[in-house]
Amino acid sequence: MNTNHAKTIAYSGLLLGAGSLFLFMIFLYVGSFSFLELGLKNTRLLLVDAGLCLVFFIQHSMMIRKLFRSHVFQTIPPLFYGAVYAIASGVALLVMLLFWQESPFMVISTTGAFWWFFRFIFLVAIAGFLWATRSLGDFDPFGVKNIFYHTNNKQPKTLGLTIRGPYKYVRHPFYFFSMLMIWSCPNVSMDRLMFNLLWTGWIIIGTLLEERDLVREFGEEYRNYKATVPTLIPYKIFNKHP
Repeated sequence: MNTNHAKTIAYSGLLLGAGSLFLFMIFLYVGSFSFLELGLKNTRLLLVDAGLCLVFFIQHSMMIRKLFRSHVFQTIPPLFYGAVYAIASGVALLVMLLFWQESPFMVISTTGAFWWFFRFIFLVAIAGFLWATRSLGDFDPFGVKNIFYHTNNKQPKTLGLTIRGPYKYVRHPFYFFSMLMIWSCPNVSMDRLMFNLLWTGWIIIGTLLEERDLVREFGEEYRNYKATVPTLIPYKIFNKHP
């Protein structure tokens, strides 16, 4: 594959990966965009929304598994898989955002100090995301850095086990801050409640699967880390020293 094609894949992964993630965070903050209203009622509306979540879950979880990647590497070089994964995830996420149906039934509605409290928690979660990203150093969430290293004839960097920043307090800070964002909505409609429950369940399942991969990858080093640092909730934070 020539340099121009490689860069096209990289920029596509960056655009769709980062762009869909940005829109997703707006969705978490303000709720449904109501791009396409299908006129569905009650159960059908929730079934459509649940189906949209499952499409993203299946795509995201399937493509990240090593068994799936080992088969795909026969047609897609490992160098480009991260960007292709970001493209596929971005498309699946955009489909969910585009077709999401908002329920008129409100489960929780807050005002005043409670409303501001939830908004503050959301901003804390965003700051936590940035903190975790910075702690990983050469982290490549959209699979594009190695492509640019390759096109510039540079040696790609490898990311070892990180135990700094928020990783000193919780093993999966991205998942923890994601759950904070998911549950920090001050007004919860029926569709949003279902969204929160489904995504929380998926995050927990994804964490358990990722834990197995990390033990296989880092061995005893990760087992020792696992023995002292919580998985998802940093409940030992006050026992840690900076």
